[in-house]
Amino acid sequence: MYYVSTRDRLQKTTGSGAIAYGLAPDGGLFTPEAIPSLAGNALNTLRDMTYRQRAVYVMNMFLDGYSAAELNGFCAKAYSPERFRDPAVAPVRKVSEGTYALELWHGPTCAFKDLALQMLPHLLTSALKKEGEGKTACILVATSGDTGKGALEGFKDVPGTRILVFYPKDGVSAIQELQMTTQEGSNVGVCAVRGNFDDAQAQVKGLFSDPDLKKELAGRGYFLSSANSINWGRVLPQIVYYVSAYCDLMKSGNIQKGDKVNVCVPTGNFGDILAAWYAKRMGVPLGKLICASNQNNVLTDFIKTGVYDRNRPFYQTISPSMDILVSSNLERLIHAFSYGNVEQVRGYMDQLAQTGRYEVASSVKRELVRDFAAGFCTDDQAKAMIANTWKGNGYLLDPHTAVAFHVLEDYRSETGDSTPAVVASTASPFKFCPAVLEALGEKAPVQGLESIAQLARLTGLEPPVPLTNLAGKEIRFTQVVEKSGMVKPVLELLK
Repeated sequence: MYYVSTRDRLQKTTGSGAIAYGLAPDGGLFTPEAIPSLAGNALNTLRDMTYRQRAVYVMNMFLDGYSAAELNGFCAKAYSPERFRDPAVAPVRKVSEGTYALELWHGPTCAFKDLALQMLPHLLTSALKKEGEGKTACILVATSGDTGKGALEGFKDVPGTRILVFYPKDGVSAIQELQMTTQEGSNVGVCAVRGNFDDAQAQVKGLFSDPDLKKELAGRGYFLSSANSINWGRVLPQIVYYVSAYCDLMKSGNIQKGDKVNVCVPTGNFGDILAAWYAKRMGVPLGKLICASNQNNVLTDFIKTGVYDRNRPFYQTISPSMDILVSSNLERLIHAFSYGNVEQVRGYMDQLAQTGRYEVASSVKRELVRDFAAGFCTDDQAKAMIANTWKGNGYLLDPHTAVAFHVLEDYRSETGDSTPAVVASTASPFKFCPAVLEALGEKAPVQGLESIAQLARLTGLEPPVPLTNLAGKEIRFTQVVEKSGMVKPVLELLK
């Protein structure tokens, strides 16, 4: 299978090439030339597999240059019991009748990014060998919270790589920041940026396209790659857990093969819900893909109107990983809905860069409405959902997952659609203790690590070990730069 750039059909590469270099030379995103099909008895076969076996099966369909044995070795390491505390890796929990939580936070950093970022280092280092790349890969990452720690943990001390993570100063939770700034490893770097996630992401993209920087780094023996979801190696492992969730519902008897299941995903950069769309296109009987946003509701407006407009207020919310106004992965979906019309896609992206706005063709709008629904949620509504779900169902939500539960509730009320639904539960509530404590009625919750113990006492739940283990860790990274000065820490890391 080949991968093409969303902006130039002549920019074509293999799966290993797409993973090794992350971003296409023209600034587009590599996307599969065709989407494989789970035809015939595939879902029945997958139903009786473990998560690791399902991951090998699905990824092997997209990666011609990787053998099943090779992928099996990667999955054994990435999803080992030492890294994922739940034997199911990504278990499906019943919250109420017809509503299920797909728990994606049982990995080493307690967030959904682990499902991809524990796999990506294996895919990438293998891809570098397949591509004959002799230089060291420098992984640049912009994070709105969870990607940073997930990438740092995944690439920690991986030979042939260095990794530098940029995060918005005062734009992540205290625990997310502590996870990053205490990161161990000899090949890692972390730097805060004055600005928001979109500022950091735009500058990272600019570094990738800076010819002077590329030349300088090449002279030092490095090249730039990405662990953000612009890299196909991030999106591919995420497809697996939607396939797996459907198979688990079949195995438990909650659905029969062929029954429709809606999916609701809290998302800012659009990668997580894009993976659900790929699963649907492969043949998983998913119904509506419900895109849940916080007050930064640019995706809600886009899906409903076909107009993408980032020219709006930016809100810092209690769901910081979704505080995003420029959703990079949307480009892959638009490419698919434009039927590979790269000139059209390139025009939209040029408009976005120049004016912050674009409107897709009516044909694209029709595709959007067919597959997607969308809604958004305020902080107060998210807190109310946390409280109500805990009180009514004994299930504790983090603020991002609460956004999705609220949006799902609104969708059902507005449409009358009672199709069973899986909600992507994207993070442990213990990563966002102050907000969760406030939602549960605590008037003055403590901050930082002390809040983990407070939430544990209040709920009687056991906090994840990776979070309690943060206590006493040395803070290694304190650098803060302006968004215009992000090249400096890159050059310092790669001396």
